Amino acid sequence: MSDSSLLVEKGQRVFNIEISQLQQLSRRLDDRFAQAISALVETLNTQRKIVVIGVGKSENIGKKIVATFNSTGATAVNLSCQNALHGDLGLLSTDDLIIALSYSGETQEMMSLLPHVKKRAAKIISLTGNPNSSLARHSDIALDIGVDDEACPLGLAPTSSSTNMLVLGDALAMVLLEERGFREEDFAELHPSGNLGKYLLTRVSDIMRKGENFALISPETTVQESVLAMLACRAGAAVVANPDQSLAGIFTHGDFVRGYQYNREIGDTQVSQHMSTNPITVQADDLAANVIKIIRENQIDDVIVLDGDTIVGLVDIQDLSRFDFA
Repeated sequence: MSDSSLLVEKGQRVFNIEISQLQQLSRRLDDRFAQAISALVETLNTQRKIVVIGVGKSENIGKKIVATFNSTGATAVNLSCQNALHGDLGLLSTDDLIIALSYSGETQEMMSLLPHVKKRAAKIISLTGNPNSSLARHSDIALDIGVDDEACPLGLAPTSSSTNMLVLGDALAMVLLEERGFREEDFAELHPSGNLGKYLLTRVSDIMRKGENFALISPETTVQESVLAMLACRAGAAVVANPDQSLAGIFTHGDFVRGYQYNREIGDTQVSQHMSTNPITVQADDLAANVIKIIRENQIDDVIVLDGDTIVGLVDIQDLSRFDFA
């Protein structure tokens, strides 16, 4: 058994080889990549789907690429070469787009399927390590994922090559996402369950204090009355509103402490003398995630919520833990 430092060194060697091959792949990207993105956009704009085919390890990589496309709103399916030759070709509709995965570009199953695919598909994009292969020659767009060195010490197991295939698939999906204007909200709609969906779908209006649950006072309210209103709501701040219900400011526990240091009779003074007149606000229909960002960046505990110019609520930092946002 090798010593631990040697094992770590061998692990790092794998990383370094695959990183170097990815860097070479990055430098090879050219207009063919842009053509592939355009073809993908056109396919989705015409309500067609992306069909990914591969054999062996390439098929496994293809399933991950399909999952990434689907999670970012690009309709995609996986088609097994073997199954396609025995009836599953019906999965491929006329004018769908094919992404064919084969490092050699000469896999027997792929070559057997290719003539049938070409009759139906609008375009074929291939990811292959051999730009001169049969697959590349019969593709509309051939993307070269070739490697000089596999990370396998025997040079047998697909490692650098499969990583190149996977990362190029990610690049296609991510650039396609941007080209289609896919937003966080769209992503959340496709991931409604769990923390991710909650984080991206929840609005400020879903988590804010409203009605009698937050302290809303006038500028003429005394500090003592303001503090009592805050205590009644168990909040660290009171929102100060003008007679027309427009925002005048915010009075926080911190404002009280600072004022008390200089005036022990602060309780009888008007809150307008101690409030902050330009508080940070958010809109009720903003994403709740935006409030978290604001609180963290500005190191504050409370954010006033508006609907247009109307005060409708308050988000207190202590409430965020109830929604697993803190």
